[in-house]
Amino acid sequence: MNKNTVLDYIKTHNLIGIKAGTNRSAFLEIWMVVVDNRIFARSWGLAEKSWYNSFLQNPEGQLQCGDLIVNINAIVPTDMDELTEGINNAYLTKYNSEHNMEYAKGIIQTKHVEKTMEFIIDES
Repeated sequence: MNKNTVLDYIKTHNLIGIKAGTNRSAFLEIWMVVVDNRIFARSWGLAEKSWYNSFLQNPEGQLQCGDLIVNINAIVPTDMDELTEGINNAYLTKYNSEHNMEYAKGIIQTKHVEKTMEFIIDES
């Protein structure tokens, strides 16, 4: 598995499959961005049973990039103050179509910024 393959896929595709924890059977498609060769996503729905909260309970999961499935660990970034502007810009740049722009502007609001998760590819 080549990390660059995963990063390139995320950079060029709007929806990425994610499976949070070990109890889910299906992948959920969500928005993700790459900033400084790091993978990030923000919770949109903010639901109690969201992928975000599942990762807080169990950081293990998987990403699905086309036919490629990779194991990941999810963390809340400790350097959010330094990252927020770059992640916001990445969302606004990547999801800048007429249909997506309303949501891109929404996902950079504080309540979503506070639900930012980073995904670390398990290369073992």
